[in-house]
Amino acid sequence: MIDFDTAFARLIGHEGGFTRDAKDPGNWTGGKPGAGQLKGTKFGVSAASYPHLDIEHMTLEQARSIYREDFWGVLGEAHPAVKFQLFDAAVNHGRANAIRFLQRAVGVADDGAWGAVSQAALTRMDHNDVLLRFVAHRLRFWSSLTTFDAYGRGWTRRGAENLLLAAQDN
Repeated sequence: MIDFDTAFARLIGHEGGFTRDAKDPGNWTGGKPGAGQLKGTKFGVSAASYPHLDIEHMTLEQARSIYREDFWGVLGEAHPAVKFQLFDAAVNHGRANAIRFLQRAVGVADDGAWGAVSQAALTRMDHNDVLLRFVAHRLRFWSSLTTFDAYGRGWTRRGAENLLLAAQDN
Protein backbone atom coordinates (compact mmCIF):
# COMPACT_ATOMS: atom_id res chain seq x y z
CA MET A 1 0.00 0.00 0.00
CA ILE A 2 1.30 3.42 -0.89
CA ASP A 3 0.55 5.83 1.93
CA PHE A 4 1.20 9.57 1.97
CA ASP A 5 4.68 9.26 3.50
CA THR A 6 5.80 6.80 0.82
CA ALA A 7 4.27 8.93 -1.94
CA PHE A 8 5.89 12.08 -0.55
CA ALA A 9 9.32 10.45 -0.33
CA ARG A 10 9.05 9.37 -3.95
CA LEU A 11 7.75 12.69 -5.17
CA ILE A 12 10.30 14.82 -3.37
CA GLY A 13 12.95 12.83 -5.25
CA HIS A 14 11.55 14.37 -8.44
CA GLU A 15 11.52 17.87 -7.02
CA GLY A 16 14.60 19.92 -6.41
CA GLY A 17 15.77 22.56 -4.04
CA PHE A 18 15.40 26.27 -4.56
CA THR A 19 15.64 27.68 -8.09
CA ARG A 20 14.96 31.11 -9.46
CA ASP A 21 15.05 30.52 -13.21
CA ALA A 22 13.67 33.61 -14.95
CA LYS A 23 12.71 31.51 -18.00
CA ASP A 24 10.50 29.14 -15.97
CA PRO A 25 6.88 30.38 -15.79
CA GLY A 26 6.38 28.64 -12.44
CA ASN A 27 9.01 30.83 -10.80
CA TRP A 28 6.94 33.98 -11.38
CA THR A 29 3.98 34.97 -9.20
CA GLY A 30 2.07 35.87 -12.38
CA GLY A 31 2.66 32.44 -13.97
CA LYS A 32 4.68 33.66 -16.95
CA PRO A 33 8.17 35.13 -17.35
CA GLY A 34 8.16 38.79 -16.43
CA ALA A 35 4.71 38.72 -14.80
CA GLY A 36 4.71 39.52 -11.09
CA GLN A 37 7.66 38.74 -8.86
CA LEU A 38 10.43 36.23 -9.56
CA LYS A 39 10.14 34.26 -6.28
CA GLY A 40 11.24 30.85 -7.56
CA THR A 41 10.36 27.24 -6.87
CA LYS A 42 11.42 24.96 -4.04
CA PHE A 43 10.52 21.32 -3.42
CA GLY A 44 8.13 21.64 -6.38
CA VAL A 45 6.14 24.43 -4.73
CA SER A 46 6.03 27.27 -7.22
CA ALA A 47 5.55 31.01 -6.94
CA ALA A 48 2.92 30.77 -9.68
CA SER A 49 0.74 28.49 -7.56
CA TYR A 50 1.63 29.94 -4.14
CA PRO A 51 2.48 33.62 -4.72
CA HIS A 52 1.89 34.49 -1.06
CA LEU A 53 4.60 32.14 0.27
CA ASP A 54 8.27 32.84 0.97
CA ILE A 55 9.42 30.16 -1.47
CA GLU A 56 13.15 30.58 -0.86
CA HIS A 57 12.89 29.94 2.89
CA MET A 58 10.26 27.19 2.77
CA THR A 59 11.06 24.11 4.82
CA LEU A 60 10.57 20.53 3.74
CA GLU A 61 7.87 20.18 6.41
CA GLN A 62 5.98 23.15 4.95
CA ALA A 63 6.13 21.52 1.52
CA ARG A 64 4.92 18.23 3.03
CA SER A 65 1.95 20.03 4.58
CA ILE A 66 1.04 21.68 1.25
CA TYR A 67 1.26 18.36 -0.57
CA ARG A 68 -0.91 16.58 1.97
CA GLU A 69 -3.55 19.30 2.04
CA ASP A 70 -3.68 20.32 -1.63
CA PHE A 71 -2.63 17.27 -3.67
CA TRP A 72 -3.02 14.01 -1.74
CA GLY A 73 -6.29 12.14 -1.95
CA VAL A 74 -7.66 13.70 -5.14
CA LEU A 75 -9.43 10.43 -5.99
CA GLY A 76 -11.91 8.31 -4.13
CA GLU A 77 -11.34 4.63 -4.79
CA ALA A 78 -8.43 3.64 -7.01
CA HIS A 79 -5.51 1.26 -7.11
CA PRO A 80 -2.63 2.73 -5.02
CA ALA A 81 -0.39 2.88 -8.10
CA VAL A 82 -2.94 5.07 -9.87
CA LYS A 83 -3.30 7.28 -6.79
CA PHE A 84 0.46 7.83 -6.65
CA GLN A 85 0.66 8.71 -10.34
CA LEU A 86 -2.17 11.21 -9.99
CA PHE A 87 -0.51 12.73 -6.92
CA ASP A 88 2.79 13.16 -8.77
CA ALA A 89 1.04 14.72 -11.77
CA ALA A 90 -1.08 17.03 -9.61
CA VAL A 91 2.05 18.49 -8.01
CA ASN A 92 3.79 18.82 -11.37
CA HIS A 93 0.89 20.04 -13.54
CA GLY A 94 -1.82 21.17 -11.11
CA ARG A 95 -4.81 19.17 -9.89
CA ALA A 96 -7.12 19.96 -12.80
CA ASN A 97 -4.54 18.99 -15.45
CA ALA A 98 -3.71 15.77 -13.60
CA ILE A 99 -7.41 14.89 -13.49
CA ARG A 100 -7.69 15.66 -17.22
CA PHE A 101 -4.87 13.20 -17.95
CA LEU A 102 -6.65 10.54 -15.90
CA GLN A 103 -9.98 11.28 -17.58
CA ARG A 104 -8.33 10.87 -20.99
CA ALA A 105 -6.76 7.63 -19.78
CA VAL A 106 -10.17 6.20 -18.83
CA GLY A 107 -11.95 7.57 -21.92
CA VAL A 108 -14.30 10.20 -20.50
CA ALA A 109 -14.69 13.92 -21.13
CA ASP A 110 -11.62 15.71 -19.77
CA ASP A 111 -13.19 18.59 -17.87
CA GLY A 112 -10.75 18.51 -14.93
CA ALA A 113 -13.48 17.74 -12.38
CA TRP A 114 -13.51 14.22 -10.93
CA GLY A 115 -17.02 12.90 -10.53
CA ALA A 116 -19.20 9.80 -10.69
CA VAL A 117 -18.82 9.26 -14.46
CA SER A 118 -15.02 9.47 -14.25
CA GLN A 119 -14.94 7.21 -11.20
CA ALA A 120 -17.15 4.60 -12.88
CA ALA A 121 -14.92 4.55 -15.96
CA LEU A 122 -11.82 4.16 -13.77
CA THR A 123 -13.44 1.31 -11.83
CA ARG A 124 -14.23 -0.57 -15.07
CA MET A 125 -10.66 -0.45 -16.39
CA ASP A 126 -7.66 -2.57 -15.53
CA HIS A 127 -5.31 -0.41 -13.47
CA ASN A 128 -2.30 -1.40 -15.60
CA ASP A 129 -4.01 -0.02 -18.71
CA VAL A 130 -4.87 3.15 -16.81
CA LEU A 131 -1.26 3.58 -15.66
CA LEU A 132 0.19 3.20 -19.15
CA ARG A 133 -2.35 5.52 -20.73
CA PHE A 134 -1.98 8.09 -17.94
CA VAL A 135 1.81 8.37 -18.26
CA ALA A 136 1.45 8.49 -22.06
CA HIS A 137 -0.84 11.52 -21.73
CA ARG A 138 1.69 13.21 -19.46
CA LEU A 139 4.48 12.58 -21.97
CA ARG A 140 2.33 14.03 -24.77
CA PHE A 141 1.61 17.08 -22.65
CA TRP A 142 5.24 17.70 -21.76
CA SER A 143 6.34 17.35 -25.37
CA SER A 144 3.71 19.89 -26.49
CA LEU A 145 5.07 22.66 -24.26
CA THR A 146 7.20 25.42 -25.76
CA THR A 147 9.60 24.98 -22.82
CA PHE A 148 10.27 21.33 -23.69
CA ASP A 149 13.67 22.09 -25.22
CA ALA A 150 14.80 23.64 -21.94
CA TYR A 151 13.17 21.27 -19.44
CA GLY A 152 12.11 18.19 -21.41
CA ARG A 153 15.05 16.04 -20.43
CA GLY A 154 14.08 16.26 -16.75
CA TRP A 155 10.40 15.74 -17.49
CA THR A 156 11.02 12.61 -19.55
CA ARG A 157 13.35 11.29 -16.85
CA ARG A 158 10.50 11.80 -14.38
CA GLY A 159 8.09 9.99 -16.72
CA ALA A 160 10.50 7.06 -17.09
CA GLU A 161 10.92 6.81 -13.31
CA ASN A 162 7.14 6.87 -12.91
CA LEU A 163 6.76 4.02 -15.40
CA LEU A 164 9.25 1.99 -13.36
CA LEU A 165 7.35 2.80 -10.15
CA ALA A 166 4.06 1.84 -11.83
CA ALA A 167 5.54 -1.55 -12.75
CA GLN A 168 6.78 -2.00 -9.19
CA ASP A 169 3.44 -0.98 -7.68
CA ASN A 170 1.12 -3.06 -9.79
